[in-house]
Amino acid sequence: MLTERATRRSRLSRAAASVVGLSCLVLLTGCAEETTDQWKRLGLPEAASDRSQYVHDLWIGAWIAAFIIGGFTWGLIGWVSVRYRRRRDDDLPVQVRYNAPIEVLYTIAPVIVVAVLFFFTVQTQDKELDAVSQPDHNVVVTAQQWSWTFNYVEESGADGEDVYDQGTPAREPDLWLVEGETVNFTLHSPDVIHSFWVPSFYFKLDVIPGRDQGFSMTPTKAGTFVGRCAELCGQHHSRMLFRVIVTDRQTFDQHMQELKDAGQTGLLRGGSDSETVDGLDTATGGGE
Repeated sequence: MLTERATRRSRLSRAAASVVGLSCLVLLTGCAEETTDQWKRLGLPEAASDRSQYVHDLWIGAWIAAFIIGGFTWGLIGWVSVRYRRRRDDDLPVQVRYNAPIEVLYTIAPVIVVAVLFFFTVQTQDKELDAVSQPDHNVVVTAQQWSWTFNYVEESGADGEDVYDQGTPAREPDLWLVEGETVNFTLHSPDVIHSFWVPSFYFKLDVIPGRDQGFSMTPTKAGTFVGRCAELCGQHHSRMLFRVIVTDRQTFDQHMQELKDAGQTGLLRGGSDSETVDGLDTATGGGE
């Protein structure tokens, strides 16, 4: 009886393991096509900007460095654990008070690693922030608690006028861009520090009151992408969301005309508080 029960349990266990294994195989096969590219990017979203490649290369390089340094470190730990393991109960390791070469190694090596990463990070940052002298479009982004206003400056689709699209915490605004055409962004805040972030652009820049900042880029992929504030800015920070719509020039111009027809003309920069900083003289465009 015991032998028969054991045999049944063994069969049931093998059957259950087969079902689980087959289910895992089907699941992995089904999602392989969707996730292969993301695995290659090591978690990065699909790029949608001409500047994305710089951050992608830095990201992949940092992971390669981490794997090499991590593998070397764990290898040393494993080797020491085996090579110098206790072999007898009365075995006492040799007591070494100082080891100058080791101390120099673990002091200098991290400095070298940080210096190399710092060099490539600054190099990537310079490429990301390289401004375009004559962009196809100029957009002034006003970040305020707790939504966004996107001002399109002197757009041809609006007969050369400034038009805007403004959101609220209850309604996400849309940032319209043209695929393949350069854009210069100017970031402005009338209240607190915000941060303009579009994950698919691999780019994030703080929006600081009293100091406008800017960057240039070219959208390279049509579609709708998610944008958000990446700096804690108050009670409804989590609602500072927006959509980025990258489309063709004809559709973009049509939307600009719709904004003009709706009376959404002018340049909205929020309140005047951003132009005056306590302790400094009033400055056009913000203090320092």
